[in-house]
Amino acid sequence: MKILNKYFAITALVLVSGCRKLDIAPTDAYSVLNFWSSDANVYNALNNNYSLMYNSGLYFAAEGLSDNAYSQTNTDLIQIASGNANAQTPKFAGDWAYYYATIKSCNQFLANVDKNTTLGAATLGRVKAETRFIRAFEDFNLTKWYGDVPLVSTDISQDEAKVIQRTPKAEVINFILSELNAILPALPSKDQLPAAENGRITKGAALALQARVLLYQGNRMSDVVTTCESLMNGTSNGTYSLNPSYSNLFSDPATNRNNPETILSLQYVPATTRTWTDFWDFAPNSVGGRVNSLAPSQELVNDYIMLNGKGINDAGSGYNESNPYAGRDPRLTATIVYDRYNWNSGGGVNGTSKMIYIKPGSDPTRPGPDEYSSGRQSSSPTGYYWRKYFDPSALANFTSGNNIHLFRYAEILLDYAEAKSSLGQMDATVWNKTIGALRTRAGFTDPAALNYPGGDLTNVIRRERRVELAMEGARIDDIRRWKIAETVLNGYVHGAKFSGDPATDNGYIRAQLRRFNTNRDYLWAIPGGDLSLDSKLTQNPGY
Repeated sequence: MKILNKYFAITALVLVSGCRKLDIAPTDAYSVLNFWSSDANVYNALNNNYSLMYNSGLYFAAEGLSDNAYSQTNTDLIQIASGNANAQTPKFAGDWAYYYATIKSCNQFLANVDKNTTLGAATLGRVKAETRFIRAFEDFNLTKWYGDVPLVSTDISQDEAKVIQRTPKAEVINFILSELNAILPALPSKDQLPAAENGRITKGAALALQARVLLYQGNRMSDVVTTCESLMNGTSNGTYSLNPSYSNLFSDPATNRNNPETILSLQYVPATTRTWTDFWDFAPNSVGGRVNSLAPSQELVNDYIMLNGKGINDAGSGYNESNPYAGRDPRLTATIVYDRYNWNSGGGVNGTSKMIYIKPGSDPTRPGPDEYSSGRQSSSPTGYYWRKYFDPSALANFTSGNNIHLFRYAEILLDYAEAKSSLGQMDATVWNKTIGALRTRAGFTDPAALNYPGGDLTNVIRRERRVELAMEGARIDDIRRWKIAETVLNGYVHGAKFSGDPATDNGYIRAQLRRFNTNRDYLWAIPGGDLSLDSKLTQNPGY
């Protein structure tokens, strides 16, 4: 990274030095003329693109945009969720700039890397394929949020950027899919990666992104099936399976970094090299949490079924409102902290084992509110906290080096189940390979929950997808592509049933009133600042 920063500094210096000949490369330092001749510089530039691909802030904030969680501290998320966003909303501009900055870096890499003459054709083909994947991932994020977006596939100048037009979304999607198909031959399978290269993009990652892109279009389900089967059947694209433990995927450092389920993760390094601290603002105050910035919703909690496979409101479910977390899908306890949660940290700086009392007055050692208090930012506004992604080996302030999963094999199974169901091809065999397998891994044993139920499984599959992928940023994409956002994002997001709270719906906390405009909010605003710089850009409806 030091070499890369030095390269950028030299680049800026050369560009502004009008009195220096640009065709003479210095012999004692790297310049724009000889930077790429160094193999180490090529890999530094590639690693830089990896670091720009995505980050923990984007990953977790997506939950606060959905009906899975509520943020009481993030002004942008509050503004968007309440229906008050506009073309000047900072997140719209920030995300747009982030994705395009990464695309710019990728395009610069692709425009220059062939200047290297020592790495060999196969190696250069691979690093270019990895970079094209990263660029395709950014393009997909842009088009899913903003719709038609400028498709920038070469390293354009500032002047060219000021007159670029929006490309129809369909063309952007076709470009992404063609890129993913083109790079497959140059990428290794997961099985071909040496341990030192864990985290690099593989054939499996390209296929997983392809499956996600196809699924989100809604009318390419046959292609989704084909793509998923290329990962589910055989080993030529890598061997994947569900990790035996759901919770260990996120919290156990050894499993998190090396397991059969991960297809692609954001790579972090413990201690001070590359870490993230978001969990500091997710955990209960009594175990070291700071400001609660993202609180799980009652709506999410409600979707965790009972161990007998029934929803909590189904007849014969056995749900007991006075003991609401008993007999539930084990992924609830692996994901969310609720009243009287038995917090076992497993050691580390934040090590403690204690009962988490959240309901006001429930702590026998302390009268009055403890982990929940209306208006107190250190407390959850919903009465829930996150457990998923807790790192027991974290340093002070929950500084974690655990990886953050972008693509898991579980998502492939869910994609496959949804696609097969939508095509009318769901049967016991498909169910057992997908939903049944996920529930078995989660800890279900009752045949009523595991056996193929038949009938219309649309809502069953959607609910399964919600709880399996909770806190992984998928929910907001799902409710937008299913076109149910206007239903689930209009009205109050609720918290736990603490009957003593002054503002409740049948005892359930009203955390935030949300508004979603069907005619506007399925697309984000093109940032106002970019509209003023580029005369060819147009705005999305309603902004």
